[in-house]
Amino acid sequence: MKIAPRALALIATFATAWLCGAASAAQVIDSFGDWTLYRDAAGGKLCFLASKPSGSTPQGANRDAPLLYVSSWTGTGVKAELSVRLGFPAKKGLEPLITVSNRNNDAPPSVYRMFVKDDRAFVTDSTQELKLLDAMKKGSKLVVEATSERGTVITDTYALNGITAGLLALAGACN
Repeated sequence: MKIAPRALALIATFATAWLCGAASAAQVIDSFGDWTLYRDAAGGKLCFLASKPSGSTPQGANRDAPLLYVSSWTGTGVKAELSVRLGFPAKKGLEPLITVSNRNNDAPPSVYRMFVKDDRAFVTDSTQELKLLDAMKKGSKLVVEATSERGTVITDTYALNGITAGLLALAGACN
C-alpha cells in the first residue's frame, strides 16, 4: 500500500505530537547498541527506534534535543519511515541532507535529500527510503546537515551501531 505525501505529513504530525508530548506513554522494548526500540503503551499501534546524536556542531546551539527515528504504524502500511527531529526551524529553500558513511570505506558515502515539516525532516523521495535504510545497515555513521532559520549550519552525527538488529526487532514489534 502506497501512502500519499499528505497522509505521511498527517501521520508525521501525529507522531511528532505523540513522541514529543507523551513520551512517558512509550514503553521501552529493547536496546540495540545506540538505538532504543519503543512501543506505545496504549496498544502497540506505533513502534519506533530512536537514537540521539553522538556529536553535534556547533556545540551549545540553542535548540531542542535532536533525535533520529525509524517508525512503524500498525495497519497503515508504514513499516520503516525515517525522520529526524532537528530541534530547530530550518531555513526555507535549503533541504537538509543525510550522508551515510560506508562501514568499510570501500564506497563513497550515500547522500539523501530531505524535506522539512515544522522541526522534522523526512526523506524527499520515498523510493529512496529503503535504499537509505539499507545504507544505514552497511554504514558506520549517519550525518544530518541542516541550516537553521538564522543561517547556522548544524550537523548531527549518529552512530549506526545496532541499527540492523533494531530494524529486525521493529519489524516484529508492530505487525
